[in-house]
Amino acid sequence: MSTQASSTRKWWALALIAAAQFMVIMDTSIIGIALPEMQTDLGFSQENLTWVFNAYVIAFGGLLLLGGRLSDLWGAKRIFATGWVVLLAGSITAGAAGNVGTELAGRAIQGAGAALIAPSALTLLMMLFGSNQQELTKALAVYGAAA
Repeated sequence: MSTQASSTRKWWALALIAAAQFMVIMDTSIIGIALPEMQTDLGFSQENLTWVFNAYVIAFGGLLLLGGRLSDLWGAKRIFATGWVVLLAGSITAGAAGNVGTELAGRAIQGAGAALIAPSALTLLMMLFGSNQQELTKALAVYGAAA
């Protein structure tokens, strides 16, 4: 593979990594917009509505170190891809929820997927761009901007 093709693939990989970071952050932010509809449609009480957000955050925060360790053991690419599948499964579950329990389970699954994505994305970023300080700075700027 030519150097130019390799460089192009590297920047496309950065776009995917940045998209992953955006999804991880978006899942924690966008929920505020949907809460009133969820409360009405799924029958959440005002007191229990915070659990829609908390289910994601607790799963994400609680499993983040495990995601990093799995990335070390089984490879960042594999865990990154698995994280996307888990996040998608959680999104489908939460989106199709017809009751409170299913919504909370879907949000927790999303958090688990994000906990796999976040550390493996940073590992991939360092693997791709760590050898060139100038490129690493640009890559970190793109990654940070996605958040």
